[in-house]
Amino acid sequence: MMAIAWVNLVRMFRDRSNIFFVVLMPIVLILTLGSAFGTGAGVRLGVSGGEDGPLAGELLYGLSSLDGVEVVHFADTDALRTAVERGSVDAGLSIPAHYDALVRQSAQVSLPYAARNGPSGRQLRVTVDAAVARITTPLRAARHAGGDFTQAVTRARTANMPGITITTPSSSLTPSAPATAGGFGFDTAAISQLLLFVFLTSLTSASELVQTRKLGLTRRIRAAPISTARILAGEGLGRTLIALVQGLIIMLGSALLFGVRWGDPVGAAALLLTYALVGGGAAMLLGSAASSTQQATSLGLLGGLGLAALGGTMVPLDLFPAAMRQVAHLTPHAWAVDGFTTLLRHHGTLLSVLPQLAVLTAFAAAFFTLGAWRLRKTDN
Repeated sequence: MMAIAWVNLVRMFRDRSNIFFVVLMPIVLILTLGSAFGTGAGVRLGVSGGEDGPLAGELLYGLSSLDGVEVVHFADTDALRTAVERGSVDAGLSIPAHYDALVRQSAQVSLPYAARNGPSGRQLRVTVDAAVARITTPLRAARHAGGDFTQAVTRARTANMPGITITTPSSSLTPSAPATAGGFGFDTAAISQLLLFVFLTSLTSASELVQTRKLGLTRRIRAAPISTARILAGEGLGRTLIALVQGLIIMLGSALLFGVRWGDPVGAAALLLTYALVGGGAAMLLGSAASSTQQATSLGLLGGLGLAALGGTMVPLDLFPAAMRQVAHLTPHAWAVDGFTTLLRHHGTLLSVLPQLAVLTAFAAAFFTLGAWRLRKTDN
């Protein structure tokens, strides 16, 4: 069984053109999409400094408390600048050394801000400016109050200002999709390309199973003392290994090159494994049903790209109308998107993605069952 699976994996990568499509193309697409649309599934603000005193720490804490903003701390401004240039964070803010002393001396304090040239950086600038103004208002008031600076800051923070009542007209508008923080960047691009290429590579590799059938290799293997069940298991395992290798290349490559965080490692590994099983089962079904290698390749490309688009790997599911989101969940892609989104955006664990794992397992079981039945029937 393992020998059959290994032969299938070797045959896949013996074709030099597959190295480009399996290794290089997904990484290039992640780089292109991530660079064009910013970073990650959430808005990320890099911050250096903030450890020199209580006032600097208060500023850092206030920035970290912003809704929809993930603060990433860097050791120095050089590391922060590099992260902004590479797109690991949407923007960066430097809290200067001796911030507390400068504030107490009523000196002019500059907080350098750097952002990528995109909408996320500009929008984040507005949020950061508002937060810094709110946090430092008591400090500015204390400068003009005179006397002990610490006591003046305390009085400014506890002073009661007249309230302002704002009345807005009610609206009956209902959002068509839940609001989410962040944009389409390296994390989201990595998820989309992972799910697209794992399934697409699996389906296109089904042509090798068709070739195996046409050459009569399966019937020759049966002449050996190997049960039909083990032969079918070997073919299924071979398809799954191809999908798994494709997924590992994208996961590890995006993590090392672009700093993509895949969340809980156990949950991410479980999702990748079950999704690889789905791809392997679909490839086995296609390879057992197609009448020629050309037909298998054509159907593989059509099915792989079509289901990927419908399942939300080309356009985020959040942008789908409610009815289309329900239709999208007829595909395994949408369930895998939900699972990885839970891990990356909501810091989920293995327990958090159990529903998605259960559905993906059901898809895999159905594909493998139909594929094994069809392969057994065609070889008889």
